[in-house]
Amino acid sequence: MSSSLLLLVLIAILYTVGVYLLLDRSLTRVLLGVLVLGNATNLLVISAGGPFGAAALVGRAPEEAMSDALVQALVLTAIVITLGVAAFLLAIIHRTWTLDQEDDLTVDLEDASVRRRLARGEQTDEDELDTTGCESTSDTDEQRAERDRAAGVGS
Repeated sequence: MSSSLLLLVLIAILYTVGVYLLLDRSLTRVLLGVLVLGNATNLLVISAGGPFGAAALVGRAPEEAMSDALVQALVLTAIVITLGVAAFLLAIIHRTWTLDQEDDLTVDLEDASVRRRLARGEQTDEDELDTTGCESTSDTDEQRAERDRAAGVGS
């Protein structure tokens, strides 16, 4: 195997692992997936940048022997963007851990409320985001039914 083929196999493996981690419900694994995808993208840009050459400093080497400086600039930019996204995800992970003492994404209560209203026919379109009739986070279906019976609604 040549080194470029080996590099492409490594890039494919990194993209596969990154997407697998990104699709998990754990926010820590999502963060790791973003970091792995960032590294795979950096390797892809470097490998697509052409052959390695001398430093891109005018006067040090002939122009045709120099490597492309644009590839290096793109990779540095991608590293900064990946770092920014990682910092944002770390803030989200910290906030989720502070509120729920876990980093797994659970079922969204608002989404569950919209689904229940769609099933009952109270809402006609899923894109209609009227949340005025949503139950609070402490309400369950049983508590709501009991409250409706006590109020005489639906009898």
